[in-house]
Amino acid sequence: MIAHIFKKPSRVFAGVKYNTNKVDRNTGELMLIANFGILQALNNPRPQDLVNYLLMVSAQKKGIKNTQFHATISARGRNYNKQELTKAAVMWLKEMKYGDQPYLIVFHKDTDNNHVHIVSSRVGKDGKQVDRDYEQVRAVRNINKVLGYTFAMQYRFSTKAQFYLILENQGYLGRDYVEEEKLQKKLNAFMPDKVRIAEIRDLFNDLKSDPNFVKMMRVNYQLDLVFHSSEGKKPYGYSVIDHATKQVFKGSEILNLKYLLNENIKTENNYQPRSIELNDYLAENAITYYSEYAPEPVHISPVMIADDVDDQQVLGMKRRRQKKARTNTR
Repeated sequence: MIAHIFKKPSRVFAGVKYNTNKVDRNTGELMLIANFGILQALNNPRPQDLVNYLLMVSAQKKGIKNTQFHATISARGRNYNKQELTKAAVMWLKEMKYGDQPYLIVFHKDTDNNHVHIVSSRVGKDGKQVDRDYEQVRAVRNINKVLGYTFAMQYRFSTKAQFYLILENQGYLGRDYVEEEKLQKKLNAFMPDKVRIAEIRDLFNDLKSDPNFVKMMRVNYQLDLVFHSSEGKKPYGYSVIDHATKQVFKGSEILNLKYLLNENIKTENNYQPRSIELNDYLAENAITYYSEYAPEPVHISPVMIADDVDDQQVLGMKRRRQKKARTNTR
């Protein structure tokens, strides 16, 4: 997943019409509207109403050439669905200091890569400009934070699988870390912590007879045991995430599975990963146009608009297949 901020200036918020046109043509879905004040009392605010509100907020600060904030968060292929991209966008906006700004999020489904567009104002409701220093650098840094990569890179681990295990264990969305060279450098520098391994081994030997052993390790010692097994079968291995010292160990490095297990120990992974609640990042009056857990696409009433704004006018770029008909509307 990557975040990109468009630099082409706009004082008329052309990004709103660009994205609502996508919805009108059924190549996009309106996912969320937040912080638009009284407009959110309407079930289906008109695009021009949204533009007018953004213009009103932006008018408080004179002399800004580009009052529109227009960004996109993109996935590789279908690696993230529209709900996950929307959740990531909301969290990312908060990190970028746009969490309290009026903004809309639209999911695009007319390219090979799932992505959402975000449109907001660079002027806050207090009349001050939102921080723009090192904006693109912060965009990358904050998407890494939102996806959990920043958190996971604090740990020591010996394989990529362990890196992603940390993310899964903590409930983060990330599963496509792109800084391959940085990750490989960390893997190459890994050295087993033999002292800590011995400490955990002694702890396991002392307490493994307790039927609540797995829960005890998590609650009292910050050690998460993650058992690996095929569905419905006994585990063939396990990993230990040591949150106290920020390390991941192969279970075999500590204690062979057959010596660890007894008939009283529950081996299912019944820990509760940290849950990311979207409501923690949204204002109370935000309007979401999708179901968080919907397995199928949710029908969304289209936002209609008569004016047609071409991609090139809004984004200032040429389509590679400009002369070909668009047939991919997935």
